[in-house]
Amino acid sequence: MTKTHSRQQHEVVAHYLRSSIRDGSFQPGDELPSEAELTRKFSSSRGPVRQAMSTLRAEGLISSGRGRRSVVLDNVPTQSFDDIISFSQWCHNADIVPGQRTQWVARQPAEKSLAASLEIPDGAPVVSIFRLRLMDDVPSMVERLNYPLEVGRHVLAFDPDSGSIYQELLDRGVDISRASRTIDAVAAEEEDAALLEVAVGTPLLRVRRRAFTSSGEPIESSDDRYLPWKASFTTNSTRDTPSSLSMISSGWPLP
Repeated sequence: MTKTHSRQQHEVVAHYLRSSIRDGSFQPGDELPSEAELTRKFSSSRGPVRQAMSTLRAEGLISSGRGRRSVVLDNVPTQSFDDIISFSQWCHNADIVPGQRTQWVARQPAEKSLAASLEIPDGAPVVSIFRLRLMDDVPSMVERLNYPLEVGRHVLAFDPDSGSIYQELLDRGVDISRASRTIDAVAAEEEDAALLEVAVGTPLLRVRRRAFTSSGEPIESSDDRYLPWKASFTTNSTRDTPSSLSMISSGWPLP
């Protein structure tokens, strides 16, 4: 097998196993190939194979083995923090080519609800970005990002069509330590529908995110709207273990 130049051997093995689980070649309950079989398949030593298996165990996809072959536990991997924050990183890990078409970048005063989300005074300056995001060059999500000026100034000096804003902020030393996400459904409004090439009113999966520094200061408030056939969310819960997912009442009246 030809090794992708940008990947290390263990990443190639992990990608093969992850993809095979995702497409159903290996289903929950199936045994995976042995270490010996994988070393032969990839002309590899045992070290990279074991590292790949360890990665999939950490993602919750396979069992620990314990002297036996590992078994597939699930077909949806857990996500790293970078995957949760960064659309580009999520696409790369799913072997999708991410893209973007920036609609506008603006420095503007924060309206009341945005100011509350970022915990800044009403009318304080923020930097806002509106982009169409692409998956393999196909429109898939509209993205609205908002940053307080101290963080957003890095975005003003960056070409948002060139790649990941999240990675640019990390490279600039911005402290991004924690994030919360609220997920619901909304109907596509005219602007979003035109960019996503769907009819007005098409259901969209909305993900509202707030990101915080290690000291708890909010530094991002975003609103991402996905075509629902392009993305979905899965959570796994275990008895006696707190879940990162919380279900809350919408406050709507009962029928």
